[in-house]
Amino acid sequence: MWRLKTLPAMAALLAAFLSTGWGSQPALAQSIMRSPNLNISSRVPSFDHGPHVYINPNLAGRAVTGLDRGNIRVGSPCSAVDRDNGDCSGQVATGNNRKSKSAGGHGTALEASLASRTIAKEIVAEIDGSLTSAQVDALARRHGLRRIESQSFELIGATIGLFRIAGNKTVETASREFAQDSSVRAVQPNFRYVLQDQKTAANDGDPSQYARLKLRLPEAHAIADGANVTVAVIDSGIDLKHPEFAGVTITPFDALGSKEGPHAHGTGVAGAIVSHVRLMGSAPAAHILAVRAFGASGKGGESTSFVILKGLDLAAGHGAQIVNMSFAGPKDTIISRGLAALAARNIVVVAAAGNAGPKSPPLYPAADASVIAVSATDAQDKLFAASNRGSYIALSAPGVDLFLPAPDDKYQITSGTSFSSAYVSGLAALVLARNPSLKPDEVRAVLMKTARDLGPPGPDDQFGAGEADAFAAVSAVAAASAPIAAAEKPAAGEISETEKERPAPTRDLSAPTMAAEKP
Repeated sequence: MWRLKTLPAMAALLAAFLSTGWGSQPALAQSIMRSPNLNISSRVPSFDHGPHVYINPNLAGRAVTGLDRGNIRVGSPCSAVDRDNGDCSGQVATGNNRKSKSAGGHGTALEASLASRTIAKEIVAEIDGSLTSAQVDALARRHGLRRIESQSFELIGATIGLFRIAGNKTVETASREFAQDSSVRAVQPNFRYVLQDQKTAANDGDPSQYARLKLRLPEAHAIADGANVTVAVIDSGIDLKHPEFAGVTITPFDALGSKEGPHAHGTGVAGAIVSHVRLMGSAPAAHILAVRAFGASGKGGESTSFVILKGLDLAAGHGAQIVNMSFAGPKDTIISRGLAALAARNIVVVAAAGNAGPKSPPLYPAADASVIAVSATDAQDKLFAASNRGSYIALSAPGVDLFLPAPDDKYQITSGTSFSSAYVSGLAALVLARNPSLKPDEVRAVLMKTARDLGPPGPDDQFGAGEADAFAAVSAVAAASAPIAAAEKPAAGEISETEKERPAPTRDLSAPTMAAEKP
């Protein structure tokens, strides 16, 4: 259990948090988009260059996390190794600890840091599920709070409420006092996740749809196309009427409760999975649960811990077999509970590694142990410059200068680990279409063992096990009950049977790729 007990410990945590350099970092980009006017006449599209519009949907939200009943996780002492790993929040100090010297003088910085990474004056709390709405409202009033919303989340077996602080109390003070009530099980900030537009250098891109060749999608689709597999896309709004989605079963859900229209990011992510008219997604026959959890804001788009948890609950409750999470942010306790619950239900979770670059600490949900983390590569099999690195990377997939759908029947050229993640979610759907009984760890094993090794021999922090290979993956599953180990990658210098069958590219893929603008 995770109950907040001490304000001093929170201050100590910020001291360690700021020492990692996160306090000065901007939001983390998961995609870098631009939207030219495209005139696509075939699966190898041509396009007319028009005015370039840059869209950079980005999710971030680094903040203090890990509040436990009777304890608060703090980063003091925080070693150099901890800071390098971006993990100074895993140590525990009890509520009886006195204020440390390292925390002194950081009160103002604490408020500023939390203000930029959380929703001001809001807290998320697990409360006694037997309380009526009137009783919850009375509970909130006793502690100077106002209930915004509360609901029972079947996914995690808990009732979670979203509360606004009515007076002038700080989030820390209000949380500490609220956590001491016997009807309150847990308290944490309502973390902020942001979609952010960001301009980058212009580039003509490559209209050959190299991703379909790199992933060997045509060959894979001759074996499996994702039919009867449900993929939940937790993202911004999707243009359900786009021509690329004709005939696809897309069931929309709105975790925001607003009337906003579709967004380029969500439409592009869905397109990487189920496009099938002029473009080719990785699982064109899959069923999509379009869970809108990100809404427009001054920064391009925004979501919170509470809304993302609603998205996870919707996905699990409506039969998702795979959940795609093309965003990154903090190690959020309530989201971690949701991910653990998905894993317990044998739901495959795929997430973008993040676009914070080589010096970034691990980002979540990708760094969660139950998640398949995906980095991005370009047409020359080079790592996307902005892609995160780390031992948690499972594999890579194309993610630079991609042609994908955009709202209003348009198309876009876009880059980012958001779309690498989406391609791999589609590959997971192909694998499950071949064998629906596979568990998440088995799906991960298939994808990793059949990946084409890039970089140094063996797994590495950039490409993980290598670049995803749809045809090799579905071929491995087609080997009936044969052990997955049969799909081991060949030794250095050897050529596998599937590599021998790999078709030659139909055109030159050496066009320069878009330079990534560092966050």
